[in-house]
Amino acid sequence: MTALKAAARTEIERHADELVLLSERLHADPETAWEEHRAAAAVPELLDRAGFAVTPAYLGLETAFHASFGTGPRRIALCAEYDALPGLGHACGHNLIAAGSVGAALGLAAVADDIGATVEVYGTPAEEGGGGKVELLDRGAFAGVDLAMMVHPAPVDVAEARPFAVSHSKISYTGTSAHAAAYPEAGVNAADAFTVAQVAIGLLRQHIPASARVHGIVTHAGEAPNAVPEHATGRWYVRAETLAELAELEPRVLRAFEAGALATGCELTVEPESKPYAEFRADEAALAAYRSNASRLGREFAPDGTASRMNRASTDMGNVSQVVPAIHPYIGVGSLPAINHQREFAAHCVGGVAERALLDGAIALAWTGVDRATGS
Repeated sequence: MTALKAAARTEIERHADELVLLSERLHADPETAWEEHRAAAAVPELLDRAGFAVTPAYLGLETAFHASFGTGPRRIALCAEYDALPGLGHACGHNLIAAGSVGAALGLAAVADDIGATVEVYGTPAEEGGGGKVELLDRGAFAGVDLAMMVHPAPVDVAEARPFAVSHSKISYTGTSAHAAAYPEAGVNAADAFTVAQVAIGLLRQHIPASARVHGIVTHAGEAPNAVPEHATGRWYVRAETLAELAELEPRVLRAFEAGALATGCELTVEPESKPYAEFRADEAALAAYRSNASRLGREFAPDGTASRMNRASTDMGNVSQVVPAIHPYIGVGSLPAINHQREFAAHCVGGVAERALLDGAIALAWTGVDRATGS
């Protein structure tokens, strides 16, 4: 281990208790996409005390922030996610992502002058479907960054991210209400439109690439069983290997929703919830450095299989990777058989194993930043 890496690790471990407390604080107080006001204030507190220049409400996004330390020519960015899932809390472990990125930034700040780096932390809201990083990119964030990194909790360790591209849409049908027993012929049933659409999507699955995904939920479909539903709404995701493949698949899915409208006589409205998330383009040199550094810490990468499939989950970090060099490895929290987006997984994102993953992830990211800044 080089002296620079030793210094970075020492600084992270010096702040270990504070990083764990930050993770626990976020975990106990989950906030969903675009509502992360308390998290966006709490995450940069430690950075501010460490001498980082912190900009709240970054680029006009109320729950984003930016923090910067140093003046070196090599710009190393850590991405902090902190939004939770509706109804599931931190069942994807974003509390660990935020604390781990803060820890990595503290470690890199300790050696920033020696490696000629400017260390930046981007507080990125609304990863769970809201496209916070895409909004930041559109407003000029990440321009000129030499390397962007984060580490994501998963059941097991996986180094390479291979997320699907994904679109997120709100689907709305509008029909006509009527008494379901006395005047059913006067009604236009918006809930039935979803039934037709979902049958059409189910049949479509035979004829789309095996890796593609189409899934969603009906969020509202009527008020009373004796009234024909006038309005029905849902949220649907379409995933594909690349943005190009997504552009070919999405119109076919849209036709299934159009079929629901045509069959029932409803009006259809489709509203994007965010811009599409892109597939991930990993920086191979940084990925190799992370593998080596994580292995040095005793992390073992899982073989391909069901347990390792979290690396296919879509992320707006994919859009960042299309613009600047980036990595998005996954770090195991020993959760099996629990997996991401289960309440049981949220329970594994605090406690001893999670704390070890937090610190290992922070150290491995910091060491990777040192390697890339020094050309190691």
